[in-house]
Amino acid sequence: MPGAIRTIKRGGSRFYISPETAEKVPGVTSIVSMLPKPFLTFWAARMTAETAVENMDAVRAIAERDPAGAVDFLRNAHTRYTKLRAKVGSDAHDLFERMMRLEEIGRVHPDLEPYRLGFAEFLTAVRPQLVRAEDVCWSDEHGYAGSFDALVRVRLGEDGKPDHENGEWHTLLVDWKTSKSAYPDVALQLSAYAHADRIIAPDGTSEPMPQVDGAAVLHITPEGWVFKPVRIDEEIFNVFLTLRHVFQWDREISKTVFGRPIAESVRRLITGTQRRAA
Repeated sequence: MPGAIRTIKRGGSRFYISPETAEKVPGVTSIVSMLPKPFLTFWAARMTAETAVENMDAVRAIAERDPAGAVDFLRNAHTRYTKLRAKVGSDAHDLFERMMRLEEIGRVHPDLEPYRLGFAEFLTAVRPQLVRAEDVCWSDEHGYAGSFDALVRVRLGEDGKPDHENGEWHTLLVDWKTSKSAYPDVALQLSAYAHADRIIAPDGTSEPMPQVDGAAVLHITPEGWVFKPVRIDEEIFNVFLTLRHVFQWDREISKTVFGRPIAESVRRLITGTQRRAA
């Protein structure tokens, strides 16, 4: 019996370890992170500026005692925000899974209550039937793995809307998003899961990846929610595979491009200025 699947972090990227062969493959999210995101630079700069303006007196007080500390406080503003949002997102994902599994949900933290209410509305409106949740998809052919949020069955009418009486059943890979916006790269994630070879359960046992009819994202915020389809066709998957090659370039191939020097200088020129400074 294989053991539970493990993950490790290397160089800021997550890798999955096969419970059967100990093979290490990169995670889907780490591969998708190869996609250029120049807007993040401007977002981080704006976050720093807003923090400075909103905390001007505090920053001035810190700077008088510890200038380096004031700089660290400002330059890490976007990191603190990201960690906070990640914590909320992780707690919300845990809540959604328990609600999908029909667990009795008591009182939740006030920060999570809007998400609980929104997800309850989604369950009533769409009536998804849970097939699997938080299992790992593994691609033997392309060498990647990743954990998906949910695999569900829903009844949809010809117009693509929920039809609980006469609609046809559709099996969908679903991703929950609690960020400010749902970004197009979710399609890359979901296409990678859909095109994987097998699913690995928490105990390490695996079975062939089931056929899915499509994918969808539930974007849920304190203001409301929307459930919409996401493309996972060959064109989208080919973009993901391109990023898989970029990941391999970044982590492996780029480190092999330079050979041993053909020739090099035998001494370094020392200037008069350098001699006098010594």
